[in-house]
Amino acid sequence: MADLLLAHEVSELCLGKPPLRSLSVSATVGDALSVLRSSEGSAISVWNCDHSKSSRNSSFNGDDDVDCLCIGKICMVDVICYLCREENLSSPSSALKAPLTVLLSKSQGLVRHVEPSSSLLEAIDLILQGAQNLVVPIETRISRRKLLQKPSSTAIHNGQEFCWLTQEDVMRYLLSSIGLFSSLSTVSVHSLGIISDEFLAIGYHSPASSAVEAISLSLADQTSVAIVDDDGILIGEISPFTLACCDETVAAAITTLSAGDLMAYIDCGGPPEDIVRVVRARLKERNLEGMLEEFCISSSSDVTPFSSSSSDEELPSPTTNHQSRLGRLGRSGSYSARMVSRSEATVCHAGSSLVAVMIQAIAHRVNYVWVIEDDCAVVGIVTFSKMLEVFRDYMLSMI
Repeated sequence: MADLLLAHEVSELCLGKPPLRSLSVSATVGDALSVLRSSEGSAISVWNCDHSKSSRNSSFNGDDDVDCLCIGKICMVDVICYLCREENLSSPSSALKAPLTVLLSKSQGLVRHVEPSSSLLEAIDLILQGAQNLVVPIETRISRRKLLQKPSSTAIHNGQEFCWLTQEDVMRYLLSSIGLFSSLSTVSVHSLGIISDEFLAIGYHSPASSAVEAISLSLADQTSVAIVDDDGILIGEISPFTLACCDETVAAAITTLSAGDLMAYIDCGGPPEDIVRVVRARLKERNLEGMLEEFCISSSSDVTPFSSSSSDEELPSPTTNHQSRLGRLGRSGSYSARMVSRSEATVCHAGSSLVAVMIQAIAHRVNYVWVIEDDCAVVGIVTFSKMLEVFRDYMLSMI
């Protein structure tokens, strides 16, 4: 029955997908930030175009006759990590004038062009080879006049619009056909051997700034950074998927707060007023007036920026918040699809079935699920890429 899936084409996964928003490789970081502010949580495609070439043929192999090629993607997390660099802290306004290329990943193949007629298995193979986004031409009603107008942020290249597919899109598609994998879907993630014990983590009381490199790595791996206590208990996470929905002012919080306090800062409802005051005070203490002025940090309850506070102001004890998080984890072992705090982790147990873990990840819009013991100690992490390996092997075994 898996043969039915092998016959499906990538174009079927593109139905209803919106066209990409794009930027030229010649744009600046500030240009990217302007587009990202209006695209919450979305990544922006970066294109290298040579409109001097006469060829209008679409070719996706990097040949010389290609006049437009998507060469990468950026999201708010890239901007945030860039602004957290030591050389950019004192003058973020200057950092925003830098060319967009400073944000592009040095890794090759994160973005790959594919034809709409490519098979589902070919798409999975590209993802397992490291592609995070597959760029696919889509059929849209584009008038000739629109094509001749000044290019907008919509990706109209080579006379076409494009969308892209992600790991999540493929996993959603597989979940909709889970009946074809009935003998596989109920097997535990432990039995399938897809729990990785290599994961990124940071201590609850550690400076959030010490996690910047880990955040960048987790973005590249499409995972997350676990926040643990001294006993290895999972307290929460710093997730690129969450940070992508924030704005650039989070860079100031990362620079000044502990990992635990950063969780409170990014939780739903906006940062607490007392934490915002501390961020402002610590920026002043470190003479980072440029960051303070550029971001004009204010609380969610009062849009007027706070007056300066004494630099020795302390945050409230995290004990209560810490215990409440452990209580939720300890009672249920996983989170339902209800609204949760942004920094709360999606978790499962080693005995959880493949389909249950798929549903959890998809429901929470993440590409991974943390695996914990009964005492909430972190065992490892299950990722979409590991799940896709299982599905791929299963489909090939059925041919």
